[in-house]
Amino acid sequence: MDRRTLLRLGVFSTLGTLATDLIGPTSAQSKLVLKATDVHPLGYPTVEAVLALGRKLEAATDGRLSIQMYPSMQLGGEKEMIEQAQVGALAIARISVGPMGPLVPELNVFNLPFMFRDDAHMEKVIDGPIGDELLKKLSEHPTAGLIGLCWMNAGTRNVYNSKKPIKNIGDLKGLKIRMMGNPVFVDTMNALGGNGVAMGFDQLVNAMQTGVVDGAENNYPTYATGQHYRYAKYYSLTGHLMIPEILVFSKKTWDTLSKDDQALIAKFAKEAQQEERKLWYAMEETSKSEMQKAGVEIINIDDKKPFQPN
Repeated sequence: MDRRTLLRLGVFSTLGTLATDLIGPTSAQSKLVLKATDVHPLGYPTVEAVLALGRKLEAATDGRLSIQMYPSMQLGGEKEMIEQAQVGALAIARISVGPMGPLVPELNVFNLPFMFRDDAHMEKVIDGPIGDELLKKLSEHPTAGLIGLCWMNAGTRNVYNSKKPIKNIGDLKGLKIRMMGNPVFVDTMNALGGNGVAMGFDQLVNAMQTGVVDGAENNYPTYATGQHYRYAKYYSLTGHLMIPEILVFSKKTWDTLSKDDQALIAKFAKEAQQEERKLWYAMEETSKSEMQKAGVEIINIDDKKPFQPN
């Protein structure tokens, strides 16, 4: 091979290297698996909605982007999930507004008792300008490190315990009730006459087993899927809180994505929001049925005015 041919090959080789550098790595190398997590198990509406998001994302990008779900507290409770998302150790998490309040104080407006009349009222608010503004506040917060993708329904929270039926506000007196780790919730339970105990969801079952707490408060599906009726069979319809949840994305990871990929994720997240709601309402009904079969005593409260702020 003569010198002129070698030079030509060298030039073409150099051009090829430059082209590869400009275009980026091969498609096999550029595949990105987004780690997602939830405290709830497979089959739970929020988990299934994120899995649906993942399937759409994978199909739309020919497998370049996909989601790997770690359900059932595999990566810790919500506090740990927030921390991991902030540093980019995971990409996607479903977080209750409860533990988000201390990060972005404006979100605490949804953590106040009796804020919403019913599901329709809550969804109208979170789907409207107020909900959009709060997601923007989260996404633009200088230290939160999270992008707010969409809202999810988490139903109505009611108090359950192992000691006695709660039929009126006086029955809460002296009961140790687990609350999410936000001072707003502890203060709410204390104001109602109970003893609010801040605790992570991942610690709750052991705390009920050992008597550290007498019970907790949550929606029908969480109570049923967690089999909390094994430790606290009195479920009283206090309806004191309706707390929406946020599907968040790690800002650290988000900033590495192209604008097109960000737009795809945002689009499919909004679709996942609607999917979650359909699944949610169906699961509320199946959870009630499961609770009845398990012998749970569901207590209606005729007069809720004493529970409500004056």
